[in-house]
Amino acid sequence: MKVAGVQMDVTLGEVDVNVARIVEKLRETRRAGAELAVFPECAVSGYCFASADEARPFAQTIPGPATAQIADACKELGCYAVFGMLELVEEKLFNAAVLVGPEGLIGSYRKVHLPFLGADMFTEYGDVPFAVERAGELNVGMNICYDSAFPEASRCLSLLGADLIVLPTNWPSGAECVAAYAINTRAMENGVYYMAINRVGTEAGITFIGSSRIADPGGVTLASGSTDGEEILYADIDIARARMKKVVRVPGVHAIDRIADRRPEMYGLLTKPHNLKRPGRE
Repeated sequence: MKVAGVQMDVTLGEVDVNVARIVEKLRETRRAGAELAVFPECAVSGYCFASADEARPFAQTIPGPATAQIADACKELGCYAVFGMLELVEEKLFNAAVLVGPEGLIGSYRKVHLPFLGADMFTEYGDVPFAVERAGELNVGMNICYDSAFPEASRCLSLLGADLIVLPTNWPSGAECVAAYAINTRAMENGVYYMAINRVGTEAGITFIGSSRIADPGGVTLASGSTDGEEILYADIDIARARMKKVVRVPGVHAIDRIADRRPEMYGLLTKPHNLKRPGRE
């Protein structure tokens, strides 16, 4: 499957404008032969709102108008899309990623790990278990931005059978190390394809660094974006390779399998709750 990552600017609070641009870029990626296109975190709404009250008018339900409009485009074009938005659940807000396709809404994900920045200062912690969804023959797992800093998130998706993990993100200045190293590591340690698709531009004084990246199951970079320009990254996904976790380097001498070689009985400490307080939240 050919996939595309759309590194783009987003206009804060201009939902109709942003959705129209997503559909426009989706048409462009489909013309180039991509069957799946991934867009940045909060691509529908923008990210740097100052409060929940400011953000709430630009959040939508899932399913809702934005998901329906983009799904209609996918049905017309015969393709799939993953994009970020603010999800409204009664009065609560979640930072969400959505997968739609020709059949409509396929699945969504609520960001589990929240930094103290932008909309994440007042969104709720993701409360839905990690899951893998189908985009044609491809098994897709969704994380969002800061989730990439916690290897447990992508490992869960790998164990659930993900061939590809997608990461809509809003990396700001200061996240250059994540862009340069974490994405390839998450791909390599799980034997999956990994797409981190960032935005560019500035909101409320926060500058976003682009640097989108697609890595293969060996951790090799397949495509990478500039630090400040709108562009589209393309790569080919070999599903069979993502499902072959055992890597034989020298037959009978050297082989590794980072899934089968795990020792979960030794990892109990990871599941113990902590009592540390998140900055800015009581």
